Amino acid sequence: MKKVVVILVLVLVAGVLAWKMFLGGGEKPVSFRFAKVEKGEILVTVNTTGTVQPVKQVQVGTQVSGTIARLHADYNDLVKAGQVLAEIDPAPFQARVDQDRANLARSEADQERAKVLLEQAKREMERSKELADKKLISDSDLDTAVSNYKSLEAQQKIAAAVVSQARSTLKMSEVNLGYTTIASPIDGVVVSRNVDVGQTVAASLSAPTIFVISDNLAKIRILASVPEADIARIAAGQEVAFAVDAFKDTTLRGKVAQVRLEPTTQQNVVTYTVVISADNPSSKLLPGMTADVTFEIERFSDILKVPNAALRYTPPETAVLAEPAPADEGEARKGEGEPKVEGKGEAKNGGKNGGKNGGERKGKAERKGGGERKGGAKSWATVWVPSGNLARSVRVRLGATDGSFTQVVAGSLQADQDVIVGVAIEGGNSASGMKNPFLPSRPPGGGRGGPPGGGRDH
Repeated sequence: MKKVVVILVLVLVAGVLAWKMFLGGGEKPVSFRFAKVEKGEILVTVNTTGTVQPVKQVQVGTQVSGTIARLHADYNDLVKAGQVLAEIDPAPFQARVDQDRANLARSEADQERAKVLLEQAKREMERSKELADKKLISDSDLDTAVSNYKSLEAQQKIAAAVVSQARSTLKMSEVNLGYTTIASPIDGVVVSRNVDVGQTVAASLSAPTIFVISDNLAKIRILASVPEADIARIAAGQEVAFAVDAFKDTTLRGKVAQVRLEPTTQQNVVTYTVVISADNPSSKLLPGMTADVTFEIERFSDILKVPNAALRYTPPETAVLAEPAPADEGEARKGEGEPKVEGKGEAKNGGKNGGKNGGERKGKAERKGGGERKGGAKSWATVWVPSGNLARSVRVRLGATDGSFTQVVAGSLQADQDVIVGVAIEGGNSASGMKNPFLPSRPPGGGRGGPPGGGRDH
């Protein structure tokens, strides 16, 4: 029994030793991917979408109900102000005009009759007054003559009012008859036609739209929705670049014409409408197109910039070169308000594993300074540069970013210097330190040596 136990222990020890020798006995250097620190330009932008619309667009409707008798315009027709576009059957409106004209004639005749009667009553009243002065008629007869005169005077005023009312009714009928002829209010192009010949339109509480006419498409506007987080960075007069799907390879230019104060809330997201004016000389931009809009917030020229991938990458512990920070770099951090990083211990030279380059690094916090910043916000971060087969940290102060590159305000980086952005994947492309959660993990292996750009994955 003791022999069996001893044999099992020996087999277990041998297995552990073999695993360490062949699988875990040595760590292969990490194969890094690099990018260049560049000298160039950073453009801070705000991106959104908008809709192309004419500068002026009019909905032409009808104020009377009836049947469309004739159409004189169609889609895409160029029209002039005052040009007839459509006609509604005028027969019922013409009949109403004729009826109101007859009513006016009768009212005028009644007014003339009342005028004649009034003149007769006036003469009788004057005659009665003369006779009453001579005591030839009684006071009662005089009162009757005066009353008759005043009554006819009132009737004459009523007849005049009836004439005025009939004249107004006739005028309204003539206006409605004129509404049966629909004309264009502006010079432009017919964008939409919503009726056909024989169709009945009903104008009750609102005027139904028959045509939509836009003015000259040589100038257009774009209505873009900007989130509340970015609206403070938009102002009238800013340069705007935009493109539409129909002309993906063409970048068009415009300017912010108006920032509307009216907010729009959808699903708790607040946006504001920004009006962009632009030229459309060839009229290739059509109403309703979706435009990808880029507002140019700020431009930084002739600056040092580092790829954002370098700011996001953090190398593994075994690939980091442990060395104290240079004195001048520390002073720069201190002068710029860099937070103090407490060290975890001194470097130990000649450790058991040479790949660790002599012990622990001075502080883990130094390896966590990556990340992207919004345009204009300055902060410190850590980037990693190659040093032999290992990675060395460099502290830099960052400025504006365009999403791909970030401005380097302070630090020891130089133009065309290599910075680490990830590790190479064996037998494939590269990745910036990201692991696929669906791939099985494997123990580190491989021997020492090999150039920085080759070898197995980390």
